[in-house]
Amino acid sequence: MTAVLDGILAATREEVARRREAVPLAELRRDGTPHDGRGRFMAAIERPGLSVIAEHKRRSPSAGPIREGASVQDVVGAYERGGAAAVSILTDGPHFGGSLEDLRRAREACALPILRKDFIVDAYQLHESVAAGADAILLIVAALDDAALAELHALALGLGLAALVEVHDETELSRAVAAQASLIGINNRDLRTMDVDPGRALRLLGRVPGGVATVVESGLRDRAQLDQVGAAGAAAVLVGEALMRAPDIEAACRALTGGAG
Repeated sequence: MTAVLDGILAATREEVARRREAVPLAELRRDGTPHDGRGRFMAAIERPGLSVIAEHKRRSPSAGPIREGASVQDVVGAYERGGAAAVSILTDGPHFGGSLEDLRRAREACALPILRKDFIVDAYQLHESVAAGADAILLIVAALDDAALAELHALALGLGLAALVEVHDETELSRAVAAQASLIGINNRDLRTMDVDPGRALRLLGRVPGGVATVVESGLRDRAQLDQVGAAGAAAVLVGEALMRAPDIEAACRALTGGAG
C-alpha cells in the first residue's frame, strides 16, 4: 500500500473506533429479522443486459466538491427514474464527504438495492451497514490482508449482505477468487497511484472464472464504453462522477441504461 491508501485506512479505523464507542455493537444488532440484501442486490446485477449501479458521491480527494447543494433523495430518485439497477452510496466522511446518514436517506427515498461504498476494515462496519439499510458492501482487496478479506467476506454473507470484492490487477484477482468471491469489481483506478486506466477491466475480465459476476468501476462516461465492457463479459458497471456532474442526472442515467427500470 502507498502512503495515500495507508492514510485513508488509518483515518477509517479511527473513525470506526469513535462510532463503536458512541453506538456499541449490541445496539446495532437487529431483532432477528432475516436480511436478504444479498438476494436483492444479486438479482439486480444478474438481470438480463448490462446493469448500471449509479453512485451518489459528494466529493473526492482529487476533484473536490462534485455537486454542492444536491440532496441524496433527489439524486437517488433521479437514478431510479433513469433506469439504474442499483445505487451506490459513498459513506466515507473524511475523504469523500459521505456518511451513513446519506445511506439511510437513500434507503427511505428509493426502492433500489443499495451498495455501501466505503473502506471496510472492521466487522463493526458490516453490522452498521445492515442497520442502515444496505444490501451490499464493498471489500477492497488492496486494503485487506488475506485473513481479513476472508473473515469479512464470510461475515457479510452471513449477515445477508452481498460483498463486492474489488480488484485492480491479476494478483488481487487471484486473492479475490481464493476468498471465494462470487461478485468481483474491477476498478480501472489504481488506488495506490489514483491513476485511471480504462483498459484495465478489459484486460482482466477474461481472467475472471465462470460463475463469478463482475462489475466494472471508474472511468466510464458513455454508452459506447458500457457496450465495450458488456461485450467483454461484465454483468454491471458502477458510474458516479459522470452522472453526478451531469446537468440533468435522470437524463444522463437514462442515456446509459436505455431507461430500462
